[in-house]
Amino acid sequence: MIEILNPAELARAKVTGALVADILQTVRSRCTVGTNLLDIDRWTQTMIAEAGAQSCYVDYEPSFGRGPFGHYICTSVNDAVLHGLPFDYSLADGDLLTLDLTVLKGGVAADSAISFIVGDSKPAESVALIDATERALRAGIAAAGPGARIGDISHAIGSVLSAAGYSINTEFGGHGIGSTMHQDPHVANTGQPGRGYKLRPGLLLALEPWVMEDTDKLVTDADGWTLRSATGCRTAHSEHTIAITDNGAEIITLPTQAA
Repeated sequence: MIEILNPAELARAKVTGALVADILQTVRSRCTVGTNLLDIDRWTQTMIAEAGAQSCYVDYEPSFGRGPFGHYICTSVNDAVLHGLPFDYSLADGDLLTLDLTVLKGGVAADSAISFIVGDSKPAESVALIDATERALRAGIAAAGPGARIGDISHAIGSVLSAAGYSINTEFGGHGIGSTMHQDPHVANTGQPGRGYKLRPGLLLALEPWVMEDTDKLVTDADGWTLRSATGCRTAHSEHTIAITDNGAEIITLPTQAA
């Protein structure tokens, strides 16, 4: 299903997007050495409830997961890159943490992810990973607009990631979003320009470049959800939800407060 939102729905999407971004920034500001992933999940649960929103994760039960996700935010640490199930782990200095959050408010969902390093240690390889995903995300957004095609976005993202020296996994990527969290069209993190669905004003897309240091192969953790690099190398993931407008693409998952 591909949804095209009307102006009222787009206005509500912007409210949801700002909420997602604000929660992520608040959680990031609280993450220090010793923070437990289960505390992060509890903070997120509380903020979603206080905003009158709904979690898109807690009851989520897709074919690739093991039962309902049961938590409110994805917390992926170091070699974990996607769908990180919160567990009893306290963050250490230098850990690379990715937070991925989707919520529904006013009947419209928004999705965003940020990667950052906890504490004072800043391993150069981890900084480079995060930088590559952020630059790829900016390139994908710049390639989006009315009349462009999904392949234009995929090509822009993939060109940045490949130039940075990373191989690209295409099992998971960006996606349409609207009244539900995951919709068509799929947005792979590499592709051919000029191919695929033509973008229209009112379309919401979640773009999410992610990479692993030295592999493009994933393994599923024993929890049945967390996806890790097959070699144990570090990973990073950056994501925004954008709205296609008459003039280009608007990021709707920007915080209303200072980062």
